[in-house]
Amino acid sequence: MTKTLYLALTCIIFFVACSKKIHPSSIIPSAPSAPTVVSTPTAMIVIDGYGKILTPQSKLPTDGSIKTDYSKSARSFTPTQLANLTYRYHTVPPRILYVPAIYTLKSLRGIYCVYKKKFWYWKNEDGLFYLDETYYK
Repeated sequence: MTKTLYLALTCIIFFVACSKKIHPSSIIPSAPSAPTVVSTPTAMIVIDGYGKILTPQSKLPTDGSIKTDYSKSARSFTPTQLANLTYRYHTVPPRILYVPAIYTLKSLRGIYCVYKKKFWYWKNEDGLFYLDETYYK
């Protein structure tokens, strides 16, 4: 009795699986359209997570909006913070960014940008964007 039940069930599953129709138009891809060029804004990394200065002050815009002293802001994450970032996000994000004004967003808390769809940076008084403290504290 059980062998015939298994055989009947197997036949039903086989017929149901084979009854799906495949149309050639869904298999053959359509002709490719013209490629679209999408320019994604990239932030300029000023100081990375290890405290290295990657963008000298001479490369930043000289419109007077950026007033920073790299000797005070060029700090790396502590070893505990580095371990925490590596464990949680599998990367060490930059510590300070420069982002042009057209790529920034505003909220009640202030002006911010989102780096690589993962990390939030907030604008400081010196005109640069600093990583949100919730990531490493």
